[in-house]
Amino acid sequence: MLGSSKRAVFKPTAYGSSRRKRRVPRWLVLLLTGIALGAGGLLFLQKSYGPPRLTVEQSEQLHYDLNSANVDKQRLQGQLNQVTRDLEDTRQKEGSLDSRVATLQTQVDKLEKDIALFADAMPPDPRGTSPGIRSAEFTVSDGQLRHFVLIMQDKGKDTTFKGTMEMVAAGRYSNGRSGSIDLPSTTFDVERYAYINGQSELPAGFTPRQITIRIKAEGSERVSATRTIFVSR
Repeated sequence: MLGSSKRAVFKPTAYGSSRRKRRVPRWLVLLLTGIALGAGGLLFLQKSYGPPRLTVEQSEQLHYDLNSANVDKQRLQGQLNQVTRDLEDTRQKEGSLDSRVATLQTQVDKLEKDIALFADAMPPDPRGTSPGIRSAEFTVSDGQLRHFVLIMQDKGKDTTFKGTMEMVAAGRYSNGRSGSIDLPSTTFDVERYAYINGQSELPAGFTPRQITIRIKAEGSERVSATRTIFVSR
């Protein structure tokens, strides 16, 4: 009873306290390790194989280029819209022209029929040749001899006649002397009919009275048709 006053502490077991220290679970360690490795690997891949990170200057340049591209896009879109409108206007005008052409073609067809009737009604060449000189008119003005000659082939002839028209003017000079002059020749082609008109310069003081017309086939000296016409006063 006179011994130590300390009371013995009760211990439930002979091995000391049964309460263990808490440790981090293995699965959590593995999870965190995996996340760290994955993030590190992603950063490594991005740095090694991914696109390079832009600097501030590069980023600003990229924004500037993007804005420029947008401006160009708007400009090109405006041009495209204008071209589209122009194309539509052209199509409308084309439709109007097609209608006009159709109307003119109808008029041309009518004129061709009228001319065919006129040609059939023309008196034949007095010599009865084909091609023949059906009509001619000559006038003098300011020293120039103007001529209009109608040459026709008989109806039903399908071959085109290629020839030369020669003209000889007979008349008087201002001194009273008679004479004749050769006028420039003209080449022509005629199927059913051909109008030949033009003018020739006359010598000074020469007044033509009548014109002799001669028609020759191309490359031939043989006269195919001839006719003499008085000059109109």
